[in-house]
Amino acid sequence: MYVQDESVGPASGAVIELRDVSKAFGSHQVLDGISFDIPRGAVTNIMGPSGTGKSVLLKNIIGLLKPERGSIHIDGEDVVRMSDRNLYKVRMKMGVLFQDGALFGSMDLFDNIAFPLREHTRYPESQIRDIVHEKAELVGLKDHLRKYPGEISGGMKKRGGLARALVLDPEIVLFDEPDSGLDPVRVAYLDELILTTKAETNATFVVITHNIDSTTRVADYMAILFRSRLAAFGSKHELFASPDPVVRQFLHGETYGPIGMDELADAESELQAEVEDAAYAEADPAMYGYGPGDAQVVTGAPGIPLE
Repeated sequence: MYVQDESVGPASGAVIELRDVSKAFGSHQVLDGISFDIPRGAVTNIMGPSGTGKSVLLKNIIGLLKPERGSIHIDGEDVVRMSDRNLYKVRMKMGVLFQDGALFGSMDLFDNIAFPLREHTRYPESQIRDIVHEKAELVGLKDHLRKYPGEISGGMKKRGGLARALVLDPEIVLFDEPDSGLDPVRVAYLDELILTTKAETNATFVVITHNIDSTTRVADYMAILFRSRLAAFGSKHELFASPDPVVRQFLHGETYGPIGMDELADAESELQAEVEDAAYAEADPAMYGYGPGDAQVVTGAPGIPLE
């Protein structure tokens, strides 16, 4: 269970509940008995050294991977054991922003943002246009909607990906290392955007990140993974004050402590990447970024245009 911190404000229960979640790729145990609750309406950052299973945990929450043991409840429904049809309905509550924005190279920003609306609703084009303009304005892209991904910066691609993730008004928005590849100034702008978007939508945000400065700015709660297990979970204020040696070393960037230079062997990392790619290939292409004409064969991370 998470620990409520009065300085964060009241949380209205857990929207995502993880209990004893365990996932292995062959002989490599990536997640081992992970249990914590993600509070509704808050920003929760999932952190930890490289190779500790953060992105794998995210994919289990989405349903791209299934744990060998444990349960994941979203709004009280166990997504691990439900049918594909019911899982699809639960996924409609989620928006996902992947590392590079996951935009279609063959579509301009307007059509990229409109894609989920055209795939999953029967809205008329006039209503789609209004919604796209609303979300584009929220992320500062309203004047760039006719540009293609190849014509804009990495930061703008991420903003476009965020607008698309928000277009169906999801209750939960998941970010997989949104600051990857951005310089510190653009990371700060992205953090401001996350806080603004959070205030506008009141959604639950789950952010996978290594960035300590970003976490101090945006997180309400934090989970830290280490060697396949949950090292700590609590409010941001609790974890930054924690005497736990793993938490302290990671959050303060110290070289002395239980976190070593090589936490995951290269061969195991490669195996993990291969299995993750296979899981993406089995996912619903329309839900996770692929559309007609963009790729005949789905490989690699979801939503990366195969041109």
